[in-house]
Amino acid sequence: MKLKLILSICAFCFFSFITAQDNIIVNPNAPEITFEKELIDMGTYNQYDDESSRCEFKFTNTGKEPLIIEKAKGSCGCTVPEWPKEPIAPGETAVIKINYDEKRVGPYTKTITITSNAKTSPKIVKVKGKIIASESNNSPILTPSGGAPVVK
Repeated sequence: MKLKLILSICAFCFFSFITAQDNIIVNPNAPEITFEKELIDMGTYNQYDDESSRCEFKFTNTGKEPLIIEKAKGSCGCTVPEWPKEPIAPGETAVIKINYDEKRVGPYTKTITITSNAKTSPKIVKVKGKIIASESNNSPILTPSGGAPVVK
């Protein structure tokens, strides 16, 4: 008798769980992050050309409430984003600055994931380019003969 009661309760709970639906409420006034470009081609540039390894993603809050960027994260440690920490008012424009570590030679495509209170969060933007080895060694790391690398 107890077994039937327990099985009945379990079956009721199981079917209740299966048929339950999440009610997702979308705020019609939520902020929207709209980028001028979602891909920036940084072109081909020389290794250790610090200015060429930087770019900016310009965006506008096209929603009706302030936009708050919680974080921006590069796909690896060589892509470092810097984002506004203060809320961006509706209609206001701001930038996310990207610095790519140009120690590595060759083509690259990296993503930056932006987490915010926008309807479309998270948002992913990309940078790509190609780094060619520099003619002169402007590397901040020197390797003396017979020794370990030394930072300038």
